Amino acid sequence: MSITVRKPDPESIDDDAPEWTDEMFSGAKSFDQSDLPESFKQAVRRGRPCKDKPKIPLSVRFSPEVVEFFRSTGKGWQTRMDDVLKEYVSRHSSISPGSR
Repeated sequence: MSITVRKPDPESIDDDAPEWTDEMFSGAKSFDQSDLPESFKQAVRRGRPCKDKPKIPLSVRFSPEVVEFFRSTGKGWQTRMDDVLKEYVSRHSSISPGSR
């Protein structure tokens, strides 16, 4: 198996952002966030925003027919399953645990 190395297309080279040379890499400075103002550090957050009530990962066993039904509804089936369970909780939250 041979690996083919493709040469860059001269038409797609950007003159404003040329390919870096070894000299450019050796002269580059690493980015140190400690030099940033504190207000900027707080404003720049990476990743997905934190939720007020994050979901809890849990391993649960369901009957095959239940899983098949929800999976057959397509993408988002776990969210729909969660919605059904939340509706059940809201309807039964006034019932005390020992009265079932």
